[in-house]
Amino acid sequence: MTTPKAPLALFDTDALLVDDDRAIRDTVRKYLDNRIRPHITDWYESASIPTRDLAKELGSLGVLGMHLSGYDCPGTSATAYGLACMELEAVDSGLRSLVSVQGSLAMFAIWKHGTEEQKQEWLPRMATGEAIGCFGLTEPDFGSNPAGMRTRARRDGTDWVLTGTKMWITNGSVADVAIVWAHTDGGVRGFVVPTDVRGFSAPEIRQKLSLRASVTSELVLDEVRLPGSALLPGANGLSGPLSCLNEARFGIVFGALGAARDCLDTTIAYVMEREIFDKALAGFQLTQAKLADMTLELGKGMLLALHLGRLKETDGLSPQQVSLGKLNNVREAIAIARECRAILGAAGITLEFPIMRHASNLESVLTYEGTSEVHQLVIGQALTGESAFR
Repeated sequence: MTTPKAPLALFDTDALLVDDDRAIRDTVRKYLDNRIRPHITDWYESASIPTRDLAKELGSLGVLGMHLSGYDCPGTSATAYGLACMELEAVDSGLRSLVSVQGSLAMFAIWKHGTEEQKQEWLPRMATGEAIGCFGLTEPDFGSNPAGMRTRARRDGTDWVLTGTKMWITNGSVADVAIVWAHTDGGVRGFVVPTDVRGFSAPEIRQKLSLRASVTSELVLDEVRLPGSALLPGANGLSGPLSCLNEARFGIVFGALGAARDCLDTTIAYVMEREIFDKALAGFQLTQAKLADMTLELGKGMLLALHLGRLKETDGLSPQQVSLGKLNNVREAIAIARECRAILGAAGITLEFPIMRHASNLESVLTYEGTSEVHQLVIGQALTGESAFR
């Protein structure tokens, strides 16, 4: 026998990382292994997670809005943020969703499109986890077509009055502030909505079979009255929320690989110990062929993610390139999770191992922040110049 190697070690992807990015990744991994891994199975099974406590811990760790600068945000590299997302999702997609929605959606919307007063009021508290944010774009009947949203904001003197419903909102029931997108007479605009305002409610969505270790909610806005200062002045039209979604999608490019890596690492350890026909399962050709194919896809996905990270840090990253990463890496991650589940047989469906949990979570990741079909059409339009959305 030769000494076994970890899947990504075969690609030597660590050699592509600068010291600071590697140190941040290792710090996040150590915290998660010590603090979260021992509890995540119970949280998933009970469909409950101590979001407020975790937000403060994650804030202390420095991962909330970590790629943003100023306002007590760490200002790390895009690659470091991606690597943190990878480690978070290696534990559970729900945990990465908490961080992603906080930093790349809610905080980024304020950081990119907000006034100085809005930034000063919310960003420092959100960076520490003292305040939790959510992002209200998707509606019950409008997911992939956000332009059809029915939520409306109308002027009443100097105030705005919002009415509508949002659906599948991560962190909604525990949020202190919601970034809500609505149609106005002047097009789609974003609003900073404190969740204690009259007319706002956020009932939690129960009976989920995916992302159970995550708070998912409906947002109900019943004649919610806001001052004129609640408007995000820098966001006008759908380009506002889409700019936020691109930030979140970038984190998913790395994050999905974390779930895949955890499935593959678990499976390799399992087949080394599991005996069948008086031989370790790892010693069969069919098993090794499957492990090799999954390792290849994981490594290719990692190389793509790192390339996109460097593009984001230097020449800029286009939405079409983000779609390439999200489409490929989530699709391959869920394929790896399913193959690993099959290798473990009946053991693969239990919570004793993380694989079925990852596979179920990835079903949601495959859908949110743009379905696979949406990203295929984004790429198709880039290739042909023709829009197939209508």
